[in-house]
Amino acid sequence: MHSLLDREQKEAGLGVDLSPGFLPQAARMFSCVGCFWVLLSSALVAVCSFSFISPAWIVKEHLKNKDSVSFGLLWHCSESLDHMYRCYTFGGLGKFAEIPSSSWQTSAVLCSGGCALLAVSSLLAIITIFLPSGGCERRICTLAGYMQMAAVVIMGSGLLVYPFGLNSTLVRSFCGDSDIYYAGDCQIGWGYMLAIVGVMLTLFLPFFAKYAPKEQLSPTPLPTLI
Repeated sequence: MHSLLDREQKEAGLGVDLSPGFLPQAARMFSCVGCFWVLLSSALVAVCSFSFISPAWIVKEHLKNKDSVSFGLLWHCSESLDHMYRCYTFGGLGKFAEIPSSSWQTSAVLCSGGCALLAVSSLLAIITIFLPSGGCERRICTLAGYMQMAAVVIMGSGLLVYPFGLNSTLVRSFCGDSDIYYAGDCQIGWGYMLAIVGVMLTLFLPFFAKYAPKEQLSPTPLPTLI
């Protein structure tokens, strides 16, 4: 009886096969790897952005009744002995040339470019969640993976260039006899360490992008009842 009804529906152009083995690809469950990839990408964009605007890349604590100071890519802050905290920008929009070192200027360009690239790749990763499995999804995952790989190289280069600015006149006025890759009386702050951790975690994103497409899932066929 059911076979006869199915045949009549197909002849009328109204047949829709809803058997489990023939569900449309869009109805499949999300890939667990893909969801983890999206969450990690979004989290690392937040980490990257937060570390980029952090004023605590180089820090000098209170010493001999002197104010503590800290430097970031775009900011420098000071805290007086009465715990008054003040921050000033020496770079940013319209004031890029005021960044005290060409190495820090280069680092700011590289880190901001890497963060922007990571943000775009994260947006592409989110888009893949709503795409059906197939060639389009696979190509977008591949593109996002390459963008994340490039972001790692760019941001990593920015972090390597930043310590070259420790021999600038402004830094030496606070950190004493500082030099390239030597902070003198200052020390590495939590902002710079957070950026390093973010880049190291971003290194894993291209690997997850490879296995993110939903077509990696192999649906188990249901046994046919005779």
